[in-house]
Amino acid sequence: MKIYTKTGDAGKTSLLGGKRVAKNCLEMEAIGEVDELNGALGILSAQLTDTELQKKVRQVQHVLFNVGANLAAAQTDLIKVPEVIEAQIEELEHWIDAMEADLSSLTQFILPGGTPAAAQSFLARAICRRAERVVVELSAKVRLDKNLQKYLNRLSDALFVFGRFLNKQAGQSEIFWEK
Repeated sequence: MKIYTKTGDAGKTSLLGGKRVAKNCLEMEAIGEVDELNGALGILSAQLTDTELQKKVRQVQHVLFNVGANLAAAQTDLIKVPEVIEAQIEELEHWIDAMEADLSSLTQFILPGGTPAAAQSFLARAICRRAERVVVELSAKVRLDKNLQKYLNRLSDALFVFGRFLNKQAGQSEIFWEK
């Protein structure tokens, strides 16, 4: 099977279930944001040397494929896609709690940066926030599983804490905002 189909050359694509939509519609915008986030996490994973941390990032990438599938299937009941379940959200919360236990409390804002991996985690957090905003907008127009929003919200928190954690692991000081 070829990767190109030529069916999208006129600016239309298909959602799961076959509905044709403009490539710049809100559904495709949300799917694209989640896809970009997944790509950013791929770069982060490639920068990690700790296999346990890589495993966690990879796990998130798999869940993001589920998020994308849910976005693509939101307008049909004909296709079953893997759900984003509460346990996956709770797993992010446990991950956040475990990393935060090893970090000092924040008393002021920090700038994104530090090691390349930490900086990539902070960038992924910003992309995640953007994806979340588009999913929130889409959920006002289309019925979506509430766990999609919850997962993205929790993931952005996890990526922020992950960036801090990676800097601490590397002995990199946090860069505080100078007002």
